[in-house]
Amino acid sequence: MKTIGLIGGMSWESTVGYYRAINQGVKTALGGLHSAKIALYSVDFDPIEKLQQQGDWHASGEVLADAARKVELAGAECILICTNTMHKVAEQVERVVSIPLLHIADATAEALLKNGVKRVGLLGTAFTMEQDFYKGRLAEGYGLEVLIPNQEDRKIVHDVIYQELCLGRVEASSKAEYLRIIDELCRSGAEAVILGCTEIGLLVSADDTSTPLYDTTQIHAAKAVEFSLS
Repeated sequence: MKTIGLIGGMSWESTVGYYRAINQGVKTALGGLHSAKIALYSVDFDPIEKLQQQGDWHASGEVLADAARKVELAGAECILICTNTMHKVAEQVERVVSIPLLHIADATAEALLKNGVKRVGLLGTAFTMEQDFYKGRLAEGYGLEVLIPNQEDRKIVHDVIYQELCLGRVEASSKAEYLRIIDELCRSGAEAVILGCTEIGLLVSADDTSTPLYDTTQIHAAKAVEFSLS
């Protein structure tokens, strides 16, 4: 079994989901008392969020690069950044380590294509929905057509993530808004919707809608298990 390296804390609420899903995946595969070999470095999210708002991605990338070095020194044989948004600095992280980075967008695209999905809605932070580091990778690398909500709905999705989900708050009114936005994406032609922020799975799940949902936390964790046991 290979050791999985996690850079977490962005937010820690979703990192808990990674830890649970990876260990459950290993237990399912191997049975008995087996659990995953994990090296976790959990950052302080508050200064990173401030750098995001300032647009200082290089500085936030340096924080994650430092974490990646420490995870590798701890014995990790791959690295996962446990957040979609901070994959904006994935290349900056990759440059400082000698072990592979398992990219969340790649894992998600592979899951979509395996199920024949070509036109997909994307929910996430404003950075993930509006900038090209994520959508562009899906489109250029995998030929996916990516739809995003309108500007007003993008603000709702973004604000719920930072003001509620990252703080561990799950509000029924926000869930209703997310389900409405998912329905809007379907009416625009989306065959499925990516939950492109690792906290969104705390709010909505496959049981809440007939629209196929792709929870990036679960997909990314499954890719880590696959790597560890390969």
